[in-house]
Amino acid sequence: QVRLVESGGGLAQPGGSLRLSCAASGFIYNLYIMGWYRQAPGGQRELVATATSSGSVNYSDSAKGRFTISRDNVKNIVYLQMDSLKPEDTSVYYCNARRGLSAVHWGQGTQVTVSS
Repeated sequence: QVRLVESGGGLAQPGGSLRLSCAASGFIYNLYIMGWYRQAPGGQRELVATATSSGSVNYSDSAKGRFTISRDNVKNIVYLQMDSLKPEDTSVYYCNARRGLSAVHWGQGTQVTVSS
């Protein structure tokens, strides 16, 4: 079955860094756009970044210049390197796999807290 398992969340200080990982299995990874979304308490889930298997990437305005998405198309892992973290980055971060409109999968989420 489809599995997306996130890891790497935790507590970071403002200005610090974290790297999230998402291990994917149960589907043809290279056919899917992989992405990261986040949802803060009381807020809506929002796009952070996406990456295709051919290397095209897309970032939200808040992530540009600070976050880097990358994917290992052999190990079926997608990463999100987060630098220069801000308190407003505090959210649950979700891994997403999407192919068209009907094939969409989500991980269970990993908490990221940015606080001094």
